[in-house]
Amino acid sequence: MLRITVNGKLVELDVDPEMPLLYALRENLGLTGTKFGCGVGLCGACTVHLDGEPVRSCATPVSAALGSSVTTIEGLAKGEALHPLQEAWLDNKVPQCGYCQSGQIMSAVALLEENAQPSDEQIEDWMQGNICRCGTYPRIKKAIKQVATSKKG
Repeated sequence: MLRITVNGKLVELDVDPEMPLLYALRENLGLTGTKFGCGVGLCGACTVHLDGEPVRSCATPVSAALGSSVTTIEGLAKGEALHPLQEAWLDNKVPQCGYCQSGQIMSAVALLEENAQPSDEQIEDWMQGNICRCGTYPRIKKAIKQVATSKKG
């Protein structure tokens, strides 16, 4: 039995330690907000946080999460209160199809935790590993800037 902390709760998984974390989250824990995109860690749809750092869960084995804390899109909200970036996503009507958005948000959260006031170029650099087929990049940047601006002074 493998024990990992997911969204603040210790869980036990009876899975192969080399199973991709994405599959354990979706299939074993029912946390379907994290999406399968490319399967090789290039598109960003499967982004979760491992000890606060964004990782591609499709290319991260469950064994890498042992003794660590995993946060998924479901773990960002505090009860009924959405995370500020989730609110900004809604305010700015970011999603179209919505498929990539959980990964986009998880990467954006990590960006703002590292750099509370990123420039446009820093946002573009940080977010470049998250692909949006609908092309909502301007709205994504606007939502990130909205939260960054609200954190000023």
